[in-house]
Amino acid sequence: MKILIVSGSFFPINAPRAFRTTELVKEFVKQGHKVTLYIPYIEYDYSAFLKKYSNVKIFYTLNKEKNVVKSTGLSYKISRILNIFLEYPEVEYYFKLSSILKNEKDYDLLISIAVPHPIHWGIGRIYKKRKIARTWVADCGDPYMGVKTVNVPKMFYFKWFEKLWCKKCDYISVPTIESISGYYPEFRNKIRVIPQGFDFEAITLPEYKRNSIPTFAYAGSFIKGRREPQRLMEFLCSVTIPFKFLVFSTNGEAFMAPYKEKLGDKLECMKPISRVELLPIIAKMDFLINIGNGTNVQTPSKLIDYTLTKRPILTVQTDDMKSEIFNEFLIGNYEHRDADINISDYDIRNIVQQFIELCE
Repeated sequence: MKILIVSGSFFPINAPRAFRTTELVKEFVKQGHKVTLYIPYIEYDYSAFLKKYSNVKIFYTLNKEKNVVKSTGLSYKISRILNIFLEYPEVEYYFKLSSILKNEKDYDLLISIAVPHPIHWGIGRIYKKRKIARTWVADCGDPYMGVKTVNVPKMFYFKWFEKLWCKKCDYISVPTIESISGYYPEFRNKIRVIPQGFDFEAITLPEYKRNSIPTFAYAGSFIKGRREPQRLMEFLCSVTIPFKFLVFSTNGEAFMAPYKEKLGDKLECMKPISRVELLPIIAKMDFLINIGNGTNVQTPSKLIDYTLTKRPILTVQTDDMKSEIFNEFLIGNYEHRDADINISDYDIRNIVQQFIELCE
């Protein structure tokens, strides 16, 4: 098959949508398909990747990476206002994809991957005016208008853009059945549940040995007002026995700062690392912490990685610490661990097959 993928991120970016794009591209090629990939410019040499996956062609959409704006000061406030009211700079996809994809046509399958959702907007603007592909699947990690993990709801007028691409695409793929409620009812007949996928054969993990003191980890970002660790950290400050808590997060230091002095060596904050590096580390933990989003519409993809390690998982909520269960975990009693998920549902070979079946 001839496949076109348009995404907002790709390897070596360390983010769920980059994982989604990268795993799909690699597995499509392994199965003998030809892939054309459009991503924003990333300052990275893909020559080794393209040598290994010779059936891939990579092109750039936006010409440069976004400038990082500090989370304080006037520049940050201006960028937030532009993002909230105009969806800038991501809205550039809506205007630019028409010319970027002008020579692309006659694909069997087109997959657009959000976030950012303006990728869908831009393709919706031109799809069916041009014969880009027989089948267009708009892949969404999180909903847009129906998103539940933002502090400022999306502006009402963006509903027009959302309905535009939902009307034009052939299918909408979402990671969980609970995600369906985040989309407009008139388009739910187009929705197919296709989870995040990973190449399990590429993962080798160390054998677990119980640590001398309870050692546990959290990997992922925190969201103010939605996925906050305050109750968890206050509880940990009251724990008198020795323990070690490792946090891998882009914004962990800011959330952990009030507790670092009291916890000292019990708390270790680190920047996020690649999945290849992270999985062997968290596989050595006694258990793993997940902080819920407070909604079933969006499910953290980290739970797949956690499950791969075969370590017990404890999900706490921003406003519900489950202190009694946490105390059980600290003494090695995991009776009330999260229920296991069916890991075969996330095998990338099965995931790719689900996309292919949408074309047949």
